[in-house]
Amino acid sequence: MSLKYPNEPRIYLLPNLMTAGNLFCGFAATLRIIEASALVAAGEAPGSLYHEAIAFILGACVFDLLDGRLARLGGHESPFGREFDSIADIVSFGIAPALLVYHIVLRDFERTGWLIAFFFLLCGALRLARFNCVAAAAGDKPEKDFNGFPIPAAAGLIASLTLFMLWIQQDQRTIGPWKFALPVLLVFLSFMMFSHVKYPSFKTVNWRTQRSLPAFLGLIFLMAFTAMNYQWMPAVIFVSFLIYGFVRPFISKALRREIEEDSAEDSETLPPEPQR
Repeated sequence: MSLKYPNEPRIYLLPNLMTAGNLFCGFAATLRIIEASALVAAGEAPGSLYHEAIAFILGACVFDLLDGRLARLGGHESPFGREFDSIADIVSFGIAPALLVYHIVLRDFERTGWLIAFFFLLCGALRLARFNCVAAAAGDKPEKDFNGFPIPAAAGLIASLTLFMLWIQQDQRTIGPWKFALPVLLVFLSFMMFSHVKYPSFKTVNWRTQRSLPAFLGLIFLMAFTAMNYQWMPAVIFVSFLIYGFVRPFISKALRREIEEDSAEDSETLPPEPQR
């Protein structure tokens, strides 16, 4: 006799596979950070473990970007996908970056270090809970703006700046005095996640978005240049996104549309795409 659950949610395969990839990257980053911490405690060099942890956090950012795009491509709203995505985000973008900063520098401050790392995790969890409430209330109408700095961008900024700090050191295994900037950044981003600074969600940029040939070639060049200079270009991108929220109100509407969506006509004529 089989049991049937009439209210069991439907699971859409491709977007939730991307979310599972996000969760795996967060889990792998956490393991690498713990392994690196064990080596440091034993008086040994962490080797490339911190680099691998950073790569997994940045990889989680890519998976998080893809799962939403695939969900909107299918045109189906899935409360299960939204909740699953938040669970993966709290691991990849909450626990992993907080643990990374804690093991690099905050462990030297004992209880204060605990509080700073937990404060970032708490703000991230509260932001995700608030986002889910707002998304559920909005229904099929997607939000064009994020109110506050998104937690994936916050985690990407922490990871990419840590990678940059490792790169500017000759041995690329230690950060040196630059590491004391990380706790300040962690606290600042915790407040930024609940700030009133608006950031574009880029949800109007989808598979139907059109660009001119020069813009398309410029994007390809940017991607290739970022891959060739992975030590510092991700930090430039995430810092630029952080600053963009502050200068955005002073940019003309035409330029903002060019950056954030394909065109005013498309945004008016295309039907809204539901969230997962």
